[in-house]
Amino acid sequence: MADPFYITTAISYPNGPPHIGHAYEAIAADAVARFQRLAGRDVFFLTGTDEHGLKMAQTARDRGLTPHALADEMSSLFRAMDEKLNVSFDRFIRTTEPAHHRASQAIWQAMVERGDLYLGRYEGWYSVRDEAFYDEKELVAGEGGERLSPQGTPVEWTVEESWFFRLSAYQETLLQHYRDNPSFIRPEARRNEVMRFVEGGLSDLSVSRTSFDWGVKVPGSDAHVMYVWVDALTNYLTGVGYPDNSDTYEKFWPADLHIIGKDIVRFHTVYWPAFLMSAGLPLPRQVFGHGFLLHRGEKMSKSLGNVVDPNELAEAFGVDPLRYFLLRDVTFGQDGSYSAEAIVTRVNADLSNSFGNLAQRTLSFIAKNCEGQLPQGGRGEAADEDLLALVRRTVAEEVPAAFADLALSQGIEAWLRAVFACNQYIDAQAPWSLRKTDPERMLAVLATLYQAIADLAVAISPIIPASAAKLLDQMGVAEEARTFAALADPDRYARLAASGFTLQPPTPIFPRLEAPAD
Repeated sequence: MADPFYITTAISYPNGPPHIGHAYEAIAADAVARFQRLAGRDVFFLTGTDEHGLKMAQTARDRGLTPHALADEMSSLFRAMDEKLNVSFDRFIRTTEPAHHRASQAIWQAMVERGDLYLGRYEGWYSVRDEAFYDEKELVAGEGGERLSPQGTPVEWTVEESWFFRLSAYQETLLQHYRDNPSFIRPEARRNEVMRFVEGGLSDLSVSRTSFDWGVKVPGSDAHVMYVWVDALTNYLTGVGYPDNSDTYEKFWPADLHIIGKDIVRFHTVYWPAFLMSAGLPLPRQVFGHGFLLHRGEKMSKSLGNVVDPNELAEAFGVDPLRYFLLRDVTFGQDGSYSAEAIVTRVNADLSNSFGNLAQRTLSFIAKNCEGQLPQGGRGEAADEDLLALVRRTVAEEVPAAFADLALSQGIEAWLRAVFACNQYIDAQAPWSLRKTDPERMLAVLATLYQAIADLAVAISPIIPASAAKLLDQMGVAEEARTFAALADPDRYARLAASGFTLQPPTPIFPRLEAPAD
């Protein structure tokens, strides 16, 4: 039976349409999910939208809509973005679903039974934009001297009756968990930030609101709705069938990996594990806080006019080229920058000129000079085995190890080095010259290249799934042969060559991109 693997994105807050930061997280999580499937894991991939809270209520009011109507409209845009970007989610969850309300109330009740919730009065600073409470010591001064949250967002003094969670009781337990499980928070910089925050002391957390009613009702306190982060974080449980202890829940919880933005690491690594500890539920195995995506080195904002629609980028450059650029050029876990010119330069250099050109000239040559029959036999030389050994090491060791460690750009770099080696090999062997001078040697060279290209296409398929599938379809590689386990079969090429498969003149997979007009 396949080993289960449960991966999630953070669920997106849909008080506006999706931007490129949402797309980046979805693409990265999808690449990891696809890699794990190729590695033989039984993957459950959850994404979706977080639809409650004051921001949603205010935005809906400003637009003359009900909050539910706004949630329906915006959630559909996020789902459409995921589908356009070929994000292979297993479930797209919405926190307005009745099943999610039931799950949120179940974990709330479990925390009540533990004695960790009590009714009190909240007086303190609250950021509507962050949907977060902040202590006085966390605030920073704005340019005009006004108080701002650590994220630079406005805060307002709030006074209301509230349920509180005894977060302070979990300070030492959390610190011990971090020490015992050093990979629980990644990358290391995020872990260090969280450790310092928790070591500084935890206050009990206000976990309900009475000033608005757009949210999950608190059991037994209908005037209260749950603090949006209690509700939002519980989606990871709802998604696999909590609280019914369904087969899906039993199989996939705890989650193996939450992929989230670095600005919400505290919620996922302090509040979330504390809620789960209180409810007596297992903790997720890892939370990875990725960096921000910057546009030409600047953080995106509506005021700067540099917020980019990911759908427009996908239309302009293609889905797979966009996926490749974001995962190749941005070191996962760090901030990264993009521009139209950078996308064009990277994609043309790596995909069009290197891998695409390698595949096109090799397959075209076979289709034309071998009547589409895959070359067999020929006179082998050490250079052939050297190249195949390098490719085998790349696809069986280097790429899987990097992808498993979430070092996505490093995995792609290892793949690209093998592509460069193949191009050096074809230039050195020159099969177009061998056609006249040594046809037997030509067959061995073409067979070597065919195997290398097919293996490299499988290895890069988590990053550029549609393009890799199109290439492998042209090459006659069956669906079941597109896994890391299949790449370990030494007879796979011989069986394909003996199957009678005929290679048709290939269609280019990676057309060159044009630089945008000034």
